[in-house]
Amino acid sequence: MINTIYRLVAPRKFQMDYENIDIHNSEVIVRPTYLSICHADQRYYQGQRDPKVLEKKLPMALIHEAIGRVVYDRTGKFKIGDRVVMLPNLPPYFDEVIAENYMKGTKFRSSGYDGYLQEYIATNVDRILLLPDAIHNHVAAFLELISVAMEAINRFEQHSHVGKGVIGVWGDGNLGYITSLLLKKIYLESKIIVFGKNLEKLLDFSFADETYLINDIPDNIIVDHAFESVGGSGSGAAINQIIDLIEPEGTISIMGVSEYEVGINTRLLLEKGIVLIGNSRSSLLDFKQTIEILCKNPDTVEYLERLISCVIEVSNMQQIEEAFENDIRKSYGKTILKWNA
Repeated sequence: MINTIYRLVAPRKFQMDYENIDIHNSEVIVRPTYLSICHADQRYYQGQRDPKVLEKKLPMALIHEAIGRVVYDRTGKFKIGDRVVMLPNLPPYFDEVIAENYMKGTKFRSSGYDGYLQEYIATNVDRILLLPDAIHNHVAAFLELISVAMEAINRFEQHSHVGKGVIGVWGDGNLGYITSLLLKKIYLESKIIVFGKNLEKLLDFSFADETYLINDIPDNIIVDHAFESVGGSGSGAAINQIIDLIEPEGTISIMGVSEYEVGINTRLLLEKGIVLIGNSRSSLLDFKQTIEILCKNPDTVEYLERLISCVIEVSNMQQIEEAFENDIRKSYGKTILKWNA
């Protein structure tokens, strides 16, 4: 079975390649239908990674957020035509201690391993999950990003103390929006406060109990725990502001990715006995829990719809490039690709 793969070979340059999929050695084959562009994809597309990293990982098919339809299943678990979400983690084995997203040797699509910009995806049967009708295509396309927030909340629950009266979320972007929304649905008795830089974006956080600009926080504001979803050059300032405002023995869940080392106030961190939790990507369990919470809370899906900035139909290499360029220019939210390749 011949498969067409659209690989990034250099910044802003894609190339079509053709490879054979051996059906006899494949458990499941999925045809991607809806994809979502992530900030990580853009860093590769724009050449914003270290040149040594780009040299090592390119050429590579981008996109790790996607859904599709089953076209072949040797195991019999799924029916032809089933709508499924695909998991980008490809762990080499199961470990009772280390989660699949932190395991050495785990491959991750669109990070050194081909992502979903392909005509077909051959994968293992445990790397796809059936999608309920309650989650429509446009939101389902970025279910992976939602599962990343769920993963951070799961680890927060494991490592934080029971005092969860006030939980702060730093970051007014997509991940901050999703994280604070899930926290509001999971911790019904907690006050969820969002801290950001953009007043217009903060107005979209209508589900939060309070929102504040980071340079205009009242003196009486304190939090029991916090999630940092700023990333980039602003992550250090965000973490240090959290250290200032958090109660002793609180937990800081770090989610934002930075290409550079970040300096933090370790003296106050130690003085308060603060717990730092690093979070990255997600696991099969996180995906399952994400689907469950979205099905139980239909209004959550409605809130997530607000993150969709545009839906673009894509069927060739030129349209892929145009979609990525359009995504750069967008002012907010997620770019969804209706994949007709």
